[in-house]
Amino acid sequence: MLFSNMSWQDLIEMEVYKNTLLEWAAAFGIGLLLFVVLALIKETGLRKFRETIVRDPEGWGSSLVEALQNTKKLTILLLSIYIGVRGLTLPPVIADNLRIITLAIFFIQIGLWCVGILNGWAARYREQQITINPGAVSTLGAVRVILIGVIWAGVLLLILDNIGFDITALVAGLGIGGIAIALAVQNILGDLFSSLSIVLDKTFVVGDFIIVGDYMGTVENIGLKTTRIRSLSGEQIVFSNTDLLNGRIRNYGRMYERRISIKLGVIYQTSREKLKKIPVILREAIEAQEKTRFDRAHFLAYGNFSLDFEYVYYVLSSDYNDYMDIHQAINFIIHEKFEAEGIEFAYPTQTLFLEGLKAETKSE
Repeated sequence: MLFSNMSWQDLIEMEVYKNTLLEWAAAFGIGLLLFVVLALIKETGLRKFRETIVRDPEGWGSSLVEALQNTKKLTILLLSIYIGVRGLTLPPVIADNLRIITLAIFFIQIGLWCVGILNGWAARYREQQITINPGAVSTLGAVRVILIGVIWAGVLLLILDNIGFDITALVAGLGIGGIAIALAVQNILGDLFSSLSIVLDKTFVVGDFIIVGDYMGTVENIGLKTTRIRSLSGEQIVFSNTDLLNGRIRNYGRMYERRISIKLGVIYQTSREKLKKIPVILREAIEAQEKTRFDRAHFLAYGNFSLDFEYVYYVLSSDYNDYMDIHQAINFIIHEKFEAEGIEFAYPTQTLFLEGLKAETKSE
């Protein structure tokens, strides 16, 4: 037999591709050890990040768990072997092919990590928004698909570049094609980016009451191209996302309190003593209500047919029904107090002063 007459010393010094068997064994031993260490690091990291999710469900732990779960054993094995044989003398063809395969697998693994982090973030965002903003969730799904496409396109370009392809012309061609496509669908892309702006900047969310120009209503859905609003009269108003952001939006959903300014007038025949009581009556009527904060009440001006007062207060709620209930209660109290004090509300009147004309009597 070939190896039967060889001593151990001869055997370990036997060369294969200009490397002794001992060197090959050491290289694969280093690779195996590295594989075990990296696999243990992966499992330890998964355990630690899962504990982080329990402590902080809204943190980045879920994204990191998703990324580590996407770490393939083939990637760890090839990386371990590649590092192990780095000290060996290999034929150029084998060395180059091993480098290309390892880099390709590593770039694919980077893509998997990026997709894992993206999926973890998307899942966390979906859980937060599914009940309060379903439209944002559907928009997120489309954005996620686009981002995944961008990630894998980048991975493909990196692999082609390391294989030896000249990607300059390819990138230039993709750029020209991208410009042509962008010009063709610029309105759709404009609405898409406007949708992203609405979702990420939280200009408004589903359930907010907004006014845009002459239109008003409650936001029902935020889509990729349009936003749908339910008006007070019942019909649905559909806005292009781009047109919506180009206008001025009044968002009553972000109102924490409502400022109310009211004017009322009493007749000119009201005595000065009663006029001085009016600001006190107005203040007491406002302070008698919950969810209000009194600001001021003053004798404002001498009107055309009335003595005008102005009072200002805040309703500590954004709900319109709360405001109307409070305003109605204040009006009832003012009416009751004025009636008790004998103060009369003014209404448009006109007094004519005529110079006396003496009628001529004819004597017969």
